[in-house]
Amino acid sequence: MFFKSRMVLTVAMLTSIFSSDFGLFRLGSSLGINYGQVANNLPSPEQVLMLLKSLKVNNTRIYDTNPQVLTAFANTGIDIIVMVPNEAIRQLMDPQLALQWVADNVQPYFPATKITGIAVGNEVFTSDDAAAMADLAPAMASIRAALVQIGLGDQIHVSSANSLAVLESSYPPSSGAFKAELAGTMAPFLQFLAATKAPFWVNAYPYFAYKDDPSGIPLDYVLFNPNGGMEDPQTQLRYDNMLYAQVDAAIFALERLGYGGVEVRVAETGWPSKGDADEVGASTENARLYNRNLLVRQMANEGTPRVPNRRLEVYLFAMFNEDLKPGPTSERNYGLFHPDGTMAYNLGLAAPLSASSTASLSLTSSAAKRNEEKLELARTIPCTILFQLLWWELSSSHSLHAY
Repeated sequence: MFFKSRMVLTVAMLTSIFSSDFGLFRLGSSLGINYGQVANNLPSPEQVLMLLKSLKVNNTRIYDTNPQVLTAFANTGIDIIVMVPNEAIRQLMDPQLALQWVADNVQPYFPATKITGIAVGNEVFTSDDAAAMADLAPAMASIRAALVQIGLGDQIHVSSANSLAVLESSYPPSSGAFKAELAGTMAPFLQFLAATKAPFWVNAYPYFAYKDDPSGIPLDYVLFNPNGGMEDPQTQLRYDNMLYAQVDAAIFALERLGYGGVEVRVAETGWPSKGDADEVGASTENARLYNRNLLVRQMANEGTPRVPNRRLEVYLFAMFNEDLKPGPTSERNYGLFHPDGTMAYNLGLAAPLSASSTASLSLTSSAAKRNEEKLELARTIPCTILFQLLWWELSSSHSLHAY
């Protein structure tokens, strides 16, 4: 009980200091974070939950239907998107198997756990698996029918995330078009999204474009830093960052096929804090700038130039560095946190906020004086120390309960 009380006190202190009235922690309510688990050293779902709550993050995506995660997230108010793995797509075309899957992986947890979406596969149309491409829309339809049958059709959307590689052209954004060889294969998928009002999710990483052409693409443009930007010669829309240009290219591609009513959302975006020698741009400073600047844009509820009045929904990749992910070093270094709960780099969450800073918030409430006092406290305590204190309490409590 002693450890539990101290843990609650520590979380309460974090929540109080970084309240929603000021500071960058308010940004958590504006975006989601991907909670990947391809690692052998990650904290428990209960510990992850406490971190998400201290960050005021209300949206997350996982890459499975891990029952430990879904149970831990019950009655928390956090929206969660779950995923069907690519290898299960074919069997879920069967309506009875889809109904069984929903009964096993969704129904036992809902509504206590706020499952808001089911992602059926990931980057299927660039997987070179022709069978999975053909099976995707029928499997989505079967899962959707199962949700409708148990009364959850209006609460949980069904979609699938796509790589930007489905586009033949993305520059300028108005030239956005799907690859000719995919247009026919994707048609049933796009028809399903339009009919069910589900979003088109895209995994968009400006980092990859910069890595492939560092001499031709301005770093400030991909990092959301101040820059001259670019103007689309066809639409005269002006872009000051690559992510918005990539999203608008997807929007134009959908419009070109008659699916302009389908909303585009970002399932994954991020920047690695470390990479191999040939992974140009993968650095702690670039990761900090990209993610911090993106958070500031999210706080402003921005839309893209094509749809400026529709806030772009974004999920940051990722919560943790995942040590078992294959591939180059960068793949294991997208996390905001190390598995022990320390920050991979400081986003400046506890940094002084000046009146001229783009991240500053105007304190106009009647509690402004009290908030100024909290802000002063936040300025004097490094956020790394606060998170270490929180993590020590969480770990102590978890260890105590294990005996």
